[in-house]
Amino acid sequence: MTETVKKTLRDSAAMRWTALLLLALAMFCSYIFMDILSPIKDLMLETRGWDSTAFGTMQGSEVFLNVFVFFLIFAGIILDKMGVRFTAVLSGAVMLVGAIIKWYAVSDSFTGSGLEQWFTDNLNYIPLFDELGVSPFYEGMPASAKFAACGFMIFGCGCEMAGITVSRGIVKWFKGREMALAMGSEMALARLGVATCMIFSPFFAKLGGSVSVSRSVAFGVVLMCIALIMFVVYFFMDKKLDAQTGEAEEKDDPFKISDLGKILTSSGFWLVALLCVLYYSAIFPFQKYAVNMLQCNLTLTPPAEGSFWASQSVTIVQYIIMLVVAATAFASNFQKKKGLKYGLLCLSIIALVVYCYMGYMRQSAEAIFAVFPLLAVGITPILGSYVDHKGKAATMLVLGSLLLIACHLTFAFILPMFKGSTVGGIVIAYLTILVLGSSFSLVPASLWPSVPKLVDAKIIGSAYALIFWIQNIGLWLFPLLIGKVLDSTNEGVTDPTKYDYTAPLVMLACLGVAALLLGLVLKVVDKKKGLGLEEPNIKD
Repeated sequence: MTETVKKTLRDSAAMRWTALLLLALAMFCSYIFMDILSPIKDLMLETRGWDSTAFGTMQGSEVFLNVFVFFLIFAGIILDKMGVRFTAVLSGAVMLVGAIIKWYAVSDSFTGSGLEQWFTDNLNYIPLFDELGVSPFYEGMPASAKFAACGFMIFGCGCEMAGITVSRGIVKWFKGREMALAMGSEMALARLGVATCMIFSPFFAKLGGSVSVSRSVAFGVVLMCIALIMFVVYFFMDKKLDAQTGEAEEKDDPFKISDLGKILTSSGFWLVALLCVLYYSAIFPFQKYAVNMLQCNLTLTPPAEGSFWASQSVTIVQYIIMLVVAATAFASNFQKKKGLKYGLLCLSIIALVVYCYMGYMRQSAEAIFAVFPLLAVGITPILGSYVDHKGKAATMLVLGSLLLIACHLTFAFILPMFKGSTVGGIVIAYLTILVLGSSFSLVPASLWPSVPKLVDAKIIGSAYALIFWIQNIGLWLFPLLIGKVLDSTNEGVTDPTKYDYTAPLVMLACLGVAALLLGLVLKVVDKKKGLGLEEPNIKD
């Protein structure tokens, strides 16, 4: 019997990590599409007439169906009943459909079409949702933004379904092993999608000297096709694992509504869920405005036309250097020989400095913010491994909240003081963005691996779905709030690079304060009730 177990895919480190790579690559692609319009917010105003309210409303629409039609709850039930592999392929297909709709909405073909006229004349009033103040549309919203919002809603259903499915898949393949390391590594790779988006979305939008925002979205659609392929490959790999172990897919363990009661009556679950919504609401909505915020707070002078720094090729070179930073930092975590380990770290640091220098020479807010996930890629595996072997997950959440508060306040009050200082402003921006990215890495390494300690294994999918649903309330609300606050505090400002971002940033810092307080309460509850959040995942 022991020999049979040793021959399963799950007990092969190479196969385990291959399964993780497939899931992580799919999420990498989805992260790119999620923020595909974020670095070209100014171009959306110029070419499609979207103000900050329209932009924020469209961005918040991604999670509208998940929150208000409870799609995420249904997704959790589907996951528990139908299993990881079926739900993974379904989520990939749904994301692709939504991505195609969003691409058509911002394409030239939509402009002047009968569909544009229909969206102009309709969806200006949605009964009940308008009364509650939660409608995903409003009167006067550009037709392209309305239709893009419809596509983004569909994409969001698939994306969040994919998120809970990937978490469940990692638990399936890594439980009792290096689970926190696996979850941290998956998020580290997925978040490279943020940097990829920041670099390549403007690249495709301005390719060939003409501006076309639809090219950026088309790039995202191609990546969603790749994500679906990754999920299909994972489907067959997961199926083979079940055939080897003799385990039945989760659908043989029927879901009961009463199971939700077990989740909702757990104080630890609620603290983790609220921490999640506060923390992620201060990060993901910020990403959608971060490039524009930098454009407004930095003194950027475009490089001379015809120079290397103004060319299209510099984008490719900088991206390759970024991959070197990420690959060497990540690989250094797995080296047993000190010489090789520190050699890779040195190479990573040198490449990071080169990357930052290129971002400075390009005078590009997009390239500057793209540094966001790079430090996280290097330290997330370290943090995950630490949680696996030493514990302290709740403590890490507290530390992450402190860093979050410091970063948003720095963006709000210190960065504007360096307006006019070309070098000083960019240095402050780089350091703050890197620290913010590192604080973000504390969450996947500590929060997500804690969920299996709070609920039964058979309802883990529903538990993740409930957390994601609560999280999605913030992800719907805060992009919209940031847009409204920007417009209300910048009345009469027509130049999208002249906005004052102080009020939105202070609002996000307040979310960090609330997360800090909840983190401290979680530590107390964990100690009192023995939830095991501070204990290691791998028992000696």
